[in-house]
Amino acid sequence: MLDKLKKSKFLFEELVKRDFKKKYKRTVLGIAWSMLSPLLMLLVMKVVFEQFFGRTVPHYTTYLFCGLLVFNWFAESTNAGMRCLYGNAAIFTKVNVPKYLFLFAGNVQTLINFVLTLLVFFFFCVIDHVEFTWKFLFLFYPIVTLLVFNIGIGMILSALYIFFRDMDYLWGVFVQLLMYGSAIFYQVDRMPPDVQQVFLFNPVYRHIAYVREIVLAGIIPDLMTHITLAGFALEAFLMGAFMYKHYNTRFLYYV
Repeated sequence: MLDKLKKSKFLFEELVKRDFKKKYKRTVLGIAWSMLSPLLMLLVMKVVFEQFFGRTVPHYTTYLFCGLLVFNWFAESTNAGMRCLYGNAAIFTKVNVPKYLFLFAGNVQTLINFVLTLLVFFFFCVIDHVEFTWKFLFLFYPIVTLLVFNIGIGMILSALYIFFRDMDYLWGVFVQLLMYGSAIFYQVDRMPPDVQQVFLFNPVYRHIAYVREIVLAGIIPDLMTHITLAGFALEAFLMGAFMYKHYNTRFLYYV
């Protein structure tokens, strides 16, 4: 895979540039929307939920932003990944190129958006008087695992989308449900123990919880949490890679 990626370096760079320009084409604010969009959602959620949940949660704005930061990246990355093959069918049906290039290029573009939003998040931490410590360096770990996880889910979705266009609607509904099941605006530790255990099977929530422990509690999660996040990422990536390899030749007949 790495050898093919090196050989297709020029195409990969051009795909990244194309996706980035296409996203902000004919917009007045351009790249500023990457930061403005999550801020607007943060404002709405803060107004709606703060009176119900925020009174008992210290640094509620930062708590809320942690959830939105991680979840929005996951949602944007997987949605873009789902359409990457079908949207580039005109290229790979005429030229023999590694199909995962389109997915990787899309993930680079969403990663750039995430990094820009992350900078805004740090600014809000300062405003919210959150203490910065050396433990913030550990935020690199969930970023890497979530990136791999997003790529894996993107490969699975893009393969399914080639065969079943209904995936567009089904995934949209699932993401909406997942948002409410990822404890973005409420606390899990106030729920019954049995219910809390259910959240442990949600990869997005586990990444959100990791970020919150570092930023708000100043605690480095235990070794088992690190293994779990790596396990989620590796499992999704291997499943996605298997689907790409298994259905590689069949993609051409369904686009």
